[in-house]
Amino acid sequence: MLHLTAQPVPTESTLPYAEAVSRLASVRHALRLVEPFGAGPASDVSDDEAIAGAWDSAAEAKRQLFDRRSERMIGSAAAGIEALLIERQEGREPHAAASHALVEQIRRELRDVAAIVLR
Repeated sequence: MLHLTAQPVPTESTLPYAEAVSRLASVRHALRLVEPFGAGPASDVSDDEAIAGAWDSAAEAKRQLFDRRSERMIGSAAAGIEALLIERQEGREPHAAASHALVEQIRRELRDVAAIVLR
């Protein structure tokens, strides 16, 4: 089973937005796993700096919504990517249209989740 987890923050002083930024970064990184199946990005735009700047002024309700939506996004992205990887491991070529649809859905969800804090 594929698990996407937040990457550890390298410093001891954890910034309040560090986990939030790490969640989105882990999904962008996992998205690159889809590339061999035809449609994965070489590099996706990162909202990390903008999220970091907006995090402190974001209302607690927005932060909680971000947490819930990003957890859901991570779960669905992991399930979709895992399905493609299983196809490959079992010697079947994943369907190109399915790979493309998955990539586009993950990109939309990344934008939508980032927008929660950035609005």
